[in-house]
Amino acid sequence: MALVYVLAHFDDEYGAVPLIHEARKAGSDQWFLYVADYRTPELAALRLAESRRFLARLGVPAERVLHVGAGTGALDGSVHQALPQAYEALTAAVARIGRVDRLVVTAFEGGHMDHDMCALLASAIARNLGGPPVEQFGLYNGLGLPGPLFHGSTPLPHNGPVRRVKLSARGWLDWALSVRFYPSQAKTWLGLWPAMFWSFLKHGGFGVQTLAPGRVLDRPHGGPLLYERMFKQPYPEVKAAADAFLSRAPDPA
Repeated sequence: MALVYVLAHFDDEYGAVPLIHEARKAGSDQWFLYVADYRTPELAALRLAESRRFLARLGVPAERVLHVGAGTGALDGSVHQALPQAYEALTAAVARIGRVDRLVVTAFEGGHMDHDMCALLASAIARNLGGPPVEQFGLYNGLGLPGPLFHGSTPLPHNGPVRRVKLSARGWLDWALSVRFYPSQAKTWLGLWPAMFWSFLKHGGFGVQTLAPGRVLDRPHGGPLLYERMFKQPYPEVKAAADAFLSRAPDPA
């Protein structure tokens, strides 16, 4: 059984730890495909090495942690501007893997435009493969909040029912402490890490949701999106790029 993670950035896998443990116990072959390209090869290599070190602790061989976005021009923060290239790289990698039984992706939640575009790409790939299920896990969203405030790893109601994935007390502690494997992203995790684990405590643990095929055609939620407020990226521009891609790619609806 092959489980494929379609992720934008090196370190996004940190938000999926319970799923990684669950799949390992089930004997699944897990593959991690990263879509975003980086401004220098040196930065890409540094961040890839961090993810590989982290995932090695969870039983994932380095050869299954792949930077498929390298050289595609789907730059960090601008994946929506290179969706055809990202899709071509992903489909080539998936073809080499062979049969895919399930995909996992960052949630379609309006938190980061690259995360949302990975949800869109995974939905298109799933349709092309005949419809294996796609699960999504949240990282952050700004539903109902002003300015720079956000909800950490909180499932968006718009994404449907939540499936809770259990983790032992020791597993939770190890997960919390293993953020140390991302020293290059210390500034990011300084703000995200507390919000993330507070959310788990508040909402009853880690949860995932099924990504409905047509979900990526809608606005993630009403009101300003976090990436509009934080990154000054207007949703209409992302939507226009997504629509242009979908007009030429497999229809996820």
